[in-house]
Amino acid sequence: MNKKINIEKQIDYFLKGKGKNNGRYPNERYCSFDFCYNYFYSFYKKDKIHEISNKENMQMSCLQLGFYLASWGMMRGGSFLLQKSVKNFSNLIRVISEQDRILWEIDVPSYSIDKNIYILLDIKEKIKDALGKENSPSDTLITKIMLGVFANVPAFDRYFKKSMKVNSLNKKSLSKIYDFYLDNKKIIDSYNFHTYDFNSEKEIEGIVYTKAKIVDMYAFMDGQNKNKIIKNDK
Repeated sequence: MNKKINIEKQIDYFLKGKGKNNGRYPNERYCSFDFCYNYFYSFYKKDKIHEISNKENMQMSCLQLGFYLASWGMMRGGSFLLQKSVKNFSNLIRVISEQDRILWEIDVPSYSIDKNIYILLDIKEKIKDALGKENSPSDTLITKIMLGVFANVPAFDRYFKKSMKVNSLNKKSLSKIYDFYLDNKKIIDSYNFHTYDFNSEKEIEGIVYTKAKIVDMYAFMDGQNKNKIIKNDK
């Protein structure tokens, strides 16, 4: 199948829904990303990143991140987060509030710059430390946090990994995502999605989906469909 057609089809499934997925609408779970990203991006936009963890914002910051992660399946089954309250995110929120603006500015087209790769891998380790290495936080959890807060990498869940044929967030996998982007640059760049506003339920003119988020949307749906094909072949 032509890759361009495949990308368009998978993005369309994500937007309009397929099977149990109800699509990208304000009341559906896919928009949990929008609301979480809007929240953290607002501090970046106002150049007040340090205020993410202040006394007035700490609880809301934890709640925003916590609900997004719960909505995206990170508090089920054997996850250590299932046994934690939302206050457990306090240390992570402090770490996020200490980061440089560049973390909101790195996107797939700039994965070609080694410095940016190192920055992404560095925040991966900082998030792991903040969550507690003794809890063995997975790359899936860490990258979902990076996606929801910074939108600078796709989420490495099982569907994404199946679609992109990657195992973990490292230099090699980031290079593979970059190559995928270059191979499909025209179609990926043609998308111009804006996040939904919570109150108005309308798209916000100033906040767009990053290329990392668009690649995430494609691979998430593509991996699901590949998974169904494999099951049907058994």
